[in-house]
Amino acid sequence: PATASRAIHFAYHSGRTRPMFAVIKTGGKQYKVAEGDTITVEKLDTEAGKDVTFETVLMLGNGDDVTVGAPLVDGASVFGEVEEQTRGDKVIIRKKRQRQTYRRTQGHRQHLTVVKITGISTDGKKPAKKAAPKKAAAPKAETPAAEAAAPAAKPEVDSRGRIANLEGKPDNLKKISGVGPVLEKKLHEAGIYFFWQVAALKEEQITELEEEMSFPGRITRDEWIKQAEEFAKDA
Repeated sequence: PATASRAIHFAYHSGRTRPMFAVIKTGGKQYKVAEGDTITVEKLDTEAGKDVTFETVLMLGNGDDVTVGAPLVDGASVFGEVEEQTRGDKVIIRKKRQRQTYRRTQGHRQHLTVVKITGISTDGKKPAKKAAPKKAAAPKAETPAAEAAAPAAKPEVDSRGRIANLEGKPDNLKKISGVGPVLEKKLHEAGIYFFWQVAALKEEQITELEEEMSFPGRITRDEWIKQAEEFAKDA
C-alpha cells in the first residue's frame, strides 16, 4: 500500500511529448493546470498583481512521466499571479414550506479569484520570471533650432494691464474659482486673456476692473491673484 511519502509513477508511450502539467487542489476543488493557463478559483486573500503558491499538488506530469501523489507529490509546487478578484454569476435560492405561507428568495454571487499560472516546480523552488522584451526606442524627432529657442514673448499690455488685440489662444480662465463662461467673456471684452495678466494686476488695476465689471471686492475675496499665479506656472 502507498504511504504519504511514496508516489506512483506512470510512463506513457504515445509517441509524442506532453507539456508539463499539474493537478492542484484549492478551495475544495481540483484543477489541472499548465504554465500559461488562467484559472478561476475560490477567493484567495491575495491582492491583484501579487504572486500565489499552490503547494497541494496531487499529480505532476512532465513529458511522458506522470507522478501521482500519495496523497501529495513531495516537494512540488505550482506558482501563479493573481490577475483580479471577481464574482461569479448570480445564483437564485428559493425556499418554500409546504402548506405554509413561508417563501424566501435570496441571491448569491460567489467571490472568485482569477489566477494565471506562471510556473510548475518539482523541488519547490520558484522559477525566475522571464524578462519582458525591451521595446525599441522611438527615434527622436529632430527639433529645428527655431523651435528650440526661447518661448514666444508675451503680448504687450497697456497701463491698465490689458491687451488690445489678442494673438493666439487665450488661457482657460474658467479654472479660476468663481469664473464661469459669462464672467470669462466679460474678462476677454475687458482685455484680460491670460493667467499671467491676472497674476500681474496691481491694486489700482484690480479696483478699476472690479468697478468696470460690477463685482467689487471679488478678485481679492476669491484670491484670483494667488490662483492665477499657480495656473500660470503650467500654462
